[in-house]
Amino acid sequence: MAPAKNDGGYRVVAVRVGTRATERSDIYLNYRLYGEDDGPTTVDYYFWVLQGSEGTVVVDTGFGEDAGRRRGRTLLLHPAEALNLLGIAPAGVDDVIVTHGHYDHIGNLDLFPNARIHMAEAEYKFWTSATAGHIQFSFYSEDVEIDQLRLAEAQGRLKLFSGETSPAPGLRLVEVGGHTPGQAVVYVPTSEGEVLLASDAVHFYEELERDMPFTAISDLPAMYEAFAFIREEVRQRGLTVVAGHDPDVLTRFRACQELPAGAGVAIGASHQDQ
Repeated sequence: MAPAKNDGGYRVVAVRVGTRATERSDIYLNYRLYGEDDGPTTVDYYFWVLQGSEGTVVVDTGFGEDAGRRRGRTLLLHPAEALNLLGIAPAGVDDVIVTHGHYDHIGNLDLFPNARIHMAEAEYKFWTSATAGHIQFSFYSEDVEIDQLRLAEAQGRLKLFSGETSPAPGLRLVEVGGHTPGQAVVYVPTSEGEVLLASDAVHFYEELERDMPFTAISDLPAMYEAFAFIREEVRQRGLTVVAGHDPDVLTRFRACQELPAGAGVAIGASHQDQ
């Protein structure tokens, strides 16, 4: 599907809401196979804000306080506070993209009672199925948050797609799978070129560079295929990839001036500056 037109592009803001310290063997699948010593690493947690001339689109919504506390995640900046600092009223957001149904990506959907929620049909069907109740999957979800998706469906706000869709002017939302059955990535035009929000199709840049799958996975071949697809897109289109959990995101891009130091970065000019 051809995306709708958006002449000015978007400013992409990656907001760091949380963090945790762990070991490399905790994040890379079967890490022992690489023959490397284990060692400490950091997982950061983000959501993304796309600010364009025709409005704001929120991509994922971070983790909820209770879910994060139970899992030992450190909450650094609540998404509601981050949005306030960016001058965004959640109730006024028309479109929220959900890249997948894990707790750290749909933790605050209730902040957006009026938004259309865009999500892959395969993803929604999986997380509302009996299979999602098995511990290998259920560990990464929260029943109350999946219920928010059910509520959005009942209200007619859940917009499901298969393959590819354009949820807002200029944006492409593409299903790649792998990490979860309907994991999606977002293509965003900016004044600095096209950005690919990989979300958890690429948690860490090392996954993409070294073909190192993450531990949480629904389809290993599909995850490898997603890596190859994104690498080819970068080669052919010169895309800028924003990884989903890599602390290096904060060093690769310029700081977002509206947020506290270390809380976020921005790519592209704001529509006021275009």
